[in-house]
Amino acid sequence: MHNNNGLIHTNRVTTTIKQRIVCTLAIIIWSIGIAQSADFKAEQLNYRVLYKWGLVNKTAGRAKMSLKPIDSGYRAILTARSEPWADRVYHLRDTLVTVMDRQTLRPSRYEKIAHEDGKYSRDIIEFTYLGNNVTGKCTRHRRGKKDAAVTTAHSSLTATESAYDMLSVFYYIRSVDFASLGKNNKVTVTIFSGKKKETLSITYKGTEKINVSSKIYNTHHVTFSFTNGGKKSSEPIKAWLSDDYRKIPIKLEGQLKIGKVIVEYTGG
Repeated sequence: MHNNNGLIHTNRVTTTIKQRIVCTLAIIIWSIGIAQSADFKAEQLNYRVLYKWGLVNKTAGRAKMSLKPIDSGYRAILTARSEPWADRVYHLRDTLVTVMDRQTLRPSRYEKIAHEDGKYSRDIIEFTYLGNNVTGKCTRHRRGKKDAAVTTAHSSLTATESAYDMLSVFYYIRSVDFASLGKNNKVTVTIFSGKKKETLSITYKGTEKINVSSKIYNTHHVTFSFTNGGKKSSEPIKAWLSDDYRKIPIKLEGQLKIGKVIVEYTGG
């Protein structure tokens, strides 16, 4: 491996990289705004997470997304983990689970369980709907790296339009009619994430051919940006989704202060 000292120069830089990996994996998930009726089949999608900086081009993590029809809805699961070499500097094991309606893809329950760098967290959001209003009742469990006990906190989030969690929106975006949205148009959607309510803005950049793992894909290119209380939450992230009926996320790219993180589809 070239420039290994540069890749893990300090724990602070490595932690930033891993946190952005988690963020980017989550962004596989987030939405656009003009949806058609969806009819997803059971599936499993696999991804690798790369860290790139100069000559460094190393797989830092893996992710897997699965979907299963249940009753009148779907259950989706996302698992993410760091690679063995990265475990030595930042151990990560995350699981996200959402249950959503088959027709609208609106979530009814979301859960995220995270084991990151010796810390534990579990977020649960229960969604309820009344007309155009949606409420998310949030329960947050936390245990720090040096803590013996788990603390629990409760909060409530509200929105006057559709709101999604960080996994259900992944499937909503795949039901989007990009032709109706139109090139260079921007839309927004509300995300409930733990105790936060964020606004996600998405700009459709048009169609594009990309090369991932020596395979050419026809894709829809979009960019994502996030705000919380009117303030930018993260740098914009680029995403490419397959230009077919499945609209599989093929590639995502996020810029770091040092290098960048890339998520690539490996099959499913």
